[in-house]
Amino acid sequence: MTRTSRWIIVIAVSGAVAGGVGVGLAAAATRPDTEQPITGDALDRASAAALAQTGGGRVTDTEIGDEESYYEVEVTLTDGRQVDIQLDQDFQVVGSKVDGPADDAGENGGGED
Repeated sequence: MTRTSRWIIVIAVSGAVAGGVGVGLAAAATRPDTEQPITGDALDRASAAALAQTGGGRVTDTEIGDEESYYEVEVTLTDGRQVDIQLDQDFQVVGSKVDGPADDAGENGGGED
């Protein structure tokens, strides 16, 4: 293989790698996984509404613009189960979903409330 041929191969491989990186970065930039946490007074109000719904626990995650509601608050209960509380813009509960360890019947606690 001549020296010129090697350089052509190196340049072609480098271009392919650079193109692949560019495509990956573009895909990551347009991905919808951009969860925005609730902050400020809205966080206080959403947390209070969620904890009132669950009867206690600890707020472990929040999100604005969840696919199911305006706000989502994740509450971890003392028994380890997690409850996703869905709230509207006025901090009213519009739904909830329990995720957690299997209950006594052997079912997963992932049903809608």
